[in-house]
Amino acid sequence: RKTPFVNKEYYHIFNRGVDKRKVFLNGDDFNRFLQSMDEFNSVTPIGSIYENSFNKKRLGHSMSKSGNRKKKDKLVNFVCYCINPNHYHFLLEQVVDSGIEKFMQRLGNGYTKFFNNKYLRSGSLFQGRYKSVHIDSNEYLLHLSIYINLNDKVHQLGHSMSKSSWGEYIGGNNYSFCDKDIILNQFNKTEDYEVFAN
Repeated sequence: RKTPFVNKEYYHIFNRGVDKRKVFLNGDDFNRFLQSMDEFNSVTPIGSIYENSFNKKRLGHSMSKSGNRKKKDKLVNFVCYCINPNHYHFLLEQVVDSGIEKFMQRLGNGYTKFFNNKYLRSGSLFQGRYKSVHIDSNEYLLHLSIYINLNDKVHQLGHSMSKSSWGEYIGGNNYSFCDKDIILNQFNKTEDYEVFAN
């Protein structure tokens, strides 16, 4: 790759549907992709999500109460994400060697197989290999987090047509999929980040 992936560095990862087609057609598709983002982010390969559901039952579900894996078990840390009908954006920190490459391969292959089976199609779903950009400054990191968290506004999609980590950042709920500290610790309080973003 033109962009080498280095542990503890941050990257903007993005891709869209082949021929700009929609790759998320309804809420179930969005939810399956979100589930894939969680379950495929594991140092130990899980096989398919279907297979993993049986393993979790057998092992008594080794996930934490928040639904997240322990950091040491992850390939990447999500800082923020946005999923739109025909494309997605991630802000990721690589945790282990080749973590981004392994995670993205599992995510792309797993979701494509699900989508093709569901909609009786075959072939590539996404437009070639995902794109990646190294985040080389804190200013870039902060502004990219806003661009991704508020991507539905960027594209004027409306919140119902997009899923992002924005609610996790400013919603005040206990659920935590993203590792937000690198962003929110730069502000006195959450409301300051919200004002900065808007």
